[in-house]
Amino acid sequence: MIPLRDNNPSHKRPYVVYSLLAINIFVFLVQQTGILNNLTMIPYSVVHNIRVGLQASAFGKVHPVAMPGVGPDPQWITIFTSMFMHGGIMHIGGNMLYLWIFGNNIEDALGHVKFLLFYIMSGVLASLAHLYMSLAGGGLGPYIPTLGASGAIAGVLGAYIVLYPKARIDTLLLLGWFWDVIRIPAYYVLGIWFIMQLTGTFGTGGQVGGGVAYWAHVGGFVAGVVLILVLGGRGLTRRQRRQPPKPWREDKPYPFRPWN
Repeated sequence: MIPLRDNNPSHKRPYVVYSLLAINIFVFLVQQTGILNNLTMIPYSVVHNIRVGLQASAFGKVHPVAMPGVGPDPQWITIFTSMFMHGGIMHIGGNMLYLWIFGNNIEDALGHVKFLLFYIMSGVLASLAHLYMSLAGGGLGPYIPTLGASGAIAGVLGAYIVLYPKARIDTLLLLGWFWDVIRIPAYYVLGIWFIMQLTGTFGTGGQVGGGVAYWAHVGGFVAGVVLILVLGGRGLTRRQRRQPPKPWREDKPYPFRPWN
């Protein structure tokens, strides 16, 4: 299932979402030069404040190697820098799609400044969850670089399922050669997404399945749920209903099949 848009108009323009989209895309383009490679987060490096890399021995065995003087000092800065980096077109494309669809309503509910702080905090807590589980899992997990806005955006999804569980999401359903656009509740779309991330963590230390940091996704989602409850929960949406949404965007309907 691929969400295409939500049917949940907001009251004001999401300037922070616009800015985050622009920053992530700009950083991704700069990444292609290779000058940002040492700004990814490596769990071992954050804890021990020394950059490490993986090197293959003459017998093909991979082992970590210390790289003193490489990367920022202190290394915990990479918790923040890695939040704006991505590993490829599909990676950034998927993340920005979810931020575009779900971020505007959370920014609408919290306000611009609170939303930015919420986004950063969700990303930090997601990174810490991945860091802890990687170190606990052992193996090469603690030495593998991590990057992406997925943790912070997972926090946005967690907040969305709390505030707008019944909002309708136009979703592309792909089943082999069959495809259709259906309209289903947010709790279903985001609930399935969370279960998939949680399932991916089973029996792993956090870095599994093609380099997907599942524990960062789970940690970010849970952080988003907790943070939005602390900040007011459903009371935020009750305040929104006191004023009608401004027609700042044009809703272009997709052909859809409603699913109640």
